[in-house]
Formats: sequence, structure tokens, C-alpha cells
Amino acid sequence: MADLTATRPASRSFPVLKVNGSAVVMVIYLAFLLIPIYWLLTMSLKTNSEILGGFSLVPQNPTIANYVTILTDASWYMGYVNSLIYVVMNTVISLAVALPAAYAFSRYSFLGDKHLFFWLLTNRMAPPAVFALPFFQLYSSVGLFDTHIAVALAHCLFNVPLAVWILEGFMRGVPKEIDETAYIDGYSFPKFFVKIFTPLIASGIGVAAFFCFMFSWVELLLSRTLTSVDAKPIASTMTRTVGASGVDWGVLAAAGVLTIIPGALVIYFVRNYIAKGFALGRV
Repeated sequence: MADLTATRPASRSFPVLKVNGSAVVMVIYLAFLLIPIYWLLTMSLKTNSEILGGFSLVPQNPTIANYVTILTDASWYMGYVNSLIYVVMNTVISLAVALPAAYAFSRYSFLGDKHLFFWLLTNRMAPPAVFALPFFQLYSSVGLFDTHIAVALAHCLFNVPLAVWILEGFMRGVPKEIDETAYIDGYSFPKFFVKIFTPLIASGIGVAAFFCFMFSWVELLLSRTLTSVDAKPIASTMTRTVGASGVDWGVLAAAGVLTIIPGALVIYFVRNYIAKGFALGRV
């Protein structure tokens, strides 16, 4: 009798798909992050009638009319200009004040230094609403109301302590022997600080500038309270889009997309510095 087992086809082994749990979690996390941005982008390419007409994942009749409205209407694009002006001013002022302060905290010990350092951080912990009324009365009395410098200085109350805290950690990681060697070589303090010390903490400056920029860019309460017409930011303009015909959802969505772009660009350019900040434990 023939051996039937010899003619029996060999069983096939199918590859087993292994699912990595961390990959699934990362995909779900990215989906939660990107779905609101995608929805905002699709809304900016729709008309109000299509937005209010029903549910759709993609625009049926894409249009850039909402972006044209923002780029041609002075009340909209000047909001972006005003926001960029006081955000850049605040970032420069905050770093200019925080650099020498952080150097003093990292290099010298003096009476009450830890208490003063903690007091600086408590200013950052307070909500902006606490200071809205005092700033409004102060700037109204000295003629700074509705100016870019008013918002920039108000944001310094929160950004300077944060910048000092970040920069102090980076500066403490630089050996003090570098300072002593530079002084022996005849460097004055300003020359040493600019040419030698500052490049060593470039990562820290990048991280501090990023957080100062982002806080000032997204902050709404103080920027809206301290401005009215000449220095009105884009965040304030976006909250006043209700007209006789209702809310212009398409234009509001387009403004939201354009508001994301500056922050995304800043993150792109300082991403390596932020990674170093996480490594040093100061972010």
C-alpha cells in the first residue's frame, strides 16, 4: 500500500502579525492631536453654508476666500502684525533681563538668594487675571494703554521668572573655572559674557526664547485688556467675529490655521534646544 502521508501537502505557516502596544498608543495619541488640526484646516477651506449644512470630512467645494479675507482686511492682518511686534519685544526684553539675573543666581551666594529665587517663580504661578486690573489702571494713568510695549512689559512679569529658572539650570552646568580662566586671560565681564559664556548656553537661550514666545503668543486676557485699537492682537480680533449674520466660521477657522504657523515655525527651529533642555531636567 502506498504511503499516503508522502503525498499529503505540507502545511503552510502564516506569518503572525505582532502589534506593538506602544506603537498603538502613539498612533492613538497622534490621532487625538492631529484630528482637531485637520478639522480646523478643512473648515478654513469651506464656506459658512457648507460648514453649517452638515457633516463632511473633506470640503465639497474648496475655497481660499477665507484666507483672502484675512490677508486683505486690515482689521485681521494687523492683528497678526501687532501680535508679532509685542511678542518679539517681550522675548528680547525677557532674555535681556533674565540672562544677568540667572548668571548671578548660578555663580554667587548672597543673603536671601533662595527666597528671592522662589519669589520670582511665584510670580509665574499666579494667573494673569490677578494682574489684569492693576496693569490696566497703571498703563491708563501713564499713557501706555493700547501700546505694544504695554503688553510686552506685562508679559515680562510671567516670562522673566520662567527664563531665569531655565537659564540658571544651564548656567549651573558650566564650570566656574571657565570664568576664572577668562578673567586671567584679561577678558572683561561683558566681553567674556558675550563671546565665551553665551555660546556655551546657546541651548538654554533657545529653550527660554521658545517658552517666552509661546506664552506671549497664546496669552489672551492681558493682551485683550491692555489694548483696544492700535495694538489689538489677533487673539482679540478672533473673539469679536460675531456680526449681524452670525459667526463667520470659515474666516475664524482660517485665522486659527494662520495662528498655528508661527508657533510651529518656532518649534521647528528650536526643537534640538528643547530636547537638550529635557535632557538637563530644566524643561
